[in-house]
Amino acid sequence: MVNNKKKIILNIYSKNKSSIDDLLNKFSISKKNSHKGENGKILIIGGSSLFHSASIWAAEISSHFVDMVHYSSTKENNKILLGLKSKFQNGMVIAKENLLDYVKEDNVVLIGPGMVRGKKEETWERESLDFVKLLKIENEAKYTYFLTKYLTASFPEKKYVFDAGALQMMNRQWLLKLRNQAILTPHSREFEKLFETSLAYKSHEEKAKIVKEKAQKYNVTILLKSIVDIVSDGKQVAVIHGGNQGLTKGGTGDILAGLTTSFYCRNNSFDSCILSSYILKCTSDMLFKSKGYWYNIDNVINTIPSVFKGILLD
Repeated sequence: MVNNKKKIILNIYSKNKSSIDDLLNKFSISKKNSHKGENGKILIIGGSSLFHSASIWAAEISSHFVDMVHYSSTKENNKILLGLKSKFQNGMVIAKENLLDYVKEDNVVLIGPGMVRGKKEETWERESLDFVKLLKIENEAKYTYFLTKYLTASFPEKKYVFDAGALQMMNRQWLLKLRNQAILTPHSREFEKLFETSLAYKSHEEKAKIVKEKAQKYNVTILLKSIVDIVSDGKQVAVIHGGNQGLTKGGTGDILAGLTTSFYCRNNSFDSCILSSYILKCTSDMLFKSKGYWYNIDNVINTIPSVFKGILLD
């Protein structure tokens, strides 16, 4: 740990478990005498006619860590997920029309994985749609924009995780309306687009400073996905090292978003982001031993629970 008057940076290493021990000592996991629902209920809103798998991967990994996953997508995606019930046993597919009931009920809402992004029209910012009209939007990028706008305005008390399409379509000013710190999980290009700030040619230390500044200004926790992940809640900064290039495959970000959402049910946003990043990097380290860099998303999803168990019991 580097500690001086100007900054505190926590360095986490996937091959050094002692670097995560302090976090694990306070991290909340499933209660021994708990009842159904007490260990977390989450809502995942994602998918589109273009991207089928992203939100399904997030739902699959989440089903290992919370009591209930509610999933809402396009009708086509819902049918695909229903066909995967052998894997997705702890979840429920819900219709768009019933979406708000689960926004109210669940602990955390993840919105964005697999949702379409596109060009935003200047007139959209001045439009205000009720939920019934919103559901009739056929342009999927416009739907992403207005659903994210509607939820943040109508349910500012909720705990949110914004990922992928939602990050690329939303207005950052909406974040200031939220009463709980939202989690944002951007890669570098999404960060630059949302905050209009370049990260190009910046050192890890320079990136950490920028991420902390934006997290503080908008009262959010940011998990910047990169070779070295950077997490900040505006007060603290953590840099998570490790993993390998197998994590460049599409879908690992969706798994990370699902993990983070699950942990955020019963833990603070900062710790949830750190442990999610750490577990994913540890999983890639383990898979490398048997598969090299040539593992796939199913391998990652199926290995994470064992890795988490090893971390907790080691």
